[in-house]
Amino acid sequence: MNEFDFEARTRIVFGRHKIDTLGKCALELGASRALVVSDPGIVQAGHSQRGCDSLKQSGIESLVFEGVHENPTTDDVNTGCEVAQAFHPDLIVGLGGGSSMDCAKGINFLYSCGGQMHDYWGVGRATRDMLPMIAVPTTSGTGSEAQSFALISDAETHEKMACGDKRAAFRVALLDPNLTLTQPPRVTALTGIDALAHAIESYVTTRRNPISVAFSREAWRLLSADFPQVLDDPEDLSARSGMQLGACFAGLAIENSMLGAAHALANPLTARCGVPHGEAVGLMLPHVVRYNGSDHDHWYRELMDVLPHSNGSAASSGSADQLAEWLASQMRKAGLACRLEECGVHEHELSALSHGAATQWTGQFNPRQVDAASLMTLYREAL
Repeated sequence: MNEFDFEARTRIVFGRHKIDTLGKCALELGASRALVVSDPGIVQAGHSQRGCDSLKQSGIESLVFEGVHENPTTDDVNTGCEVAQAFHPDLIVGLGGGSSMDCAKGINFLYSCGGQMHDYWGVGRATRDMLPMIAVPTTSGTGSEAQSFALISDAETHEKMACGDKRAAFRVALLDPNLTLTQPPRVTALTGIDALAHAIESYVTTRRNPISVAFSREAWRLLSADFPQVLDDPEDLSARSGMQLGACFAGLAIENSMLGAAHALANPLTARCGVPHGEAVGLMLPHVVRYNGSDHDHWYRELMDVLPHSNGSAASSGSADQLAEWLASQMRKAGLACRLEECGVHEHELSALSHGAATQWTGQFNPRQVDAASLMTLYREAL
């Protein structure tokens, strides 16, 4: 059994209309000026304004920075930091999907500690205390609200940098499932598959421990039941609630366990080939599950034991192969690609992709060792 050092750094507040408590939570953190980091879609949906209204009702001045793009880059962070330097906030709010929350963390690194985003690539690179932050996720995917890492892409090379420090954790996460109802179907699919991958990969890493297993198992129980239901009925608020809690719990599992080879394989597909992250990780995950299953089938069997059938009855047993087949079926149901060729990825690109995947940090936590050669084999299987 692995050792662990668990510290709950983020207060989690869950329930319908909890966005209306944003101002109250901000006051409790001593805030008077809040920079709200969001994106144009969230602004258009009215969520950013609702957050600002709550802040205003508590006497807190706010400014919205909506220059966040999908897979936020160093350019997004630099622009946001310039806005922060002109506004002088004492609180940062990440209101949106994982991109908004990650960008909020990136802005905080630069605003509080100076330098460039590359200076914080790695773990524990913050040089001083950072501004308090509140997360208001509007998707059910990354679990960034429960993690101390920001994933920021280099604007020139497109390489993803994992920048982590316990001081970059959100002080409060407001989980309001009503906010997830406005997601377009494709965003629901991409973020949901990502959350499922987080639950599965965090369950089997070399760093798994009693705390991470508790979070990843509960995340899997919620997500495996509610993701198919949300695909069938996007207005099902109960299922949306389960998805949001599941994504958050999976984020807590990652914080205490990390991820594996599916994410190592996915990152170069996003950086080099433009495959959306959720699609890339979901496409590769069944192959990684089968690869790991040769040594760790019992862990995947444990997950299959709580997987509901389509008729709602519990599966009595399972295996890595069966789990991989279930995952592929969910990708098809969600309308996402199941083969690399469907994403425009070709054989001649696999060598560069596999070498890129071999450098990814998450690969070292995979329960079965991987290298460029084994990663190449996995890409070929997915082609």
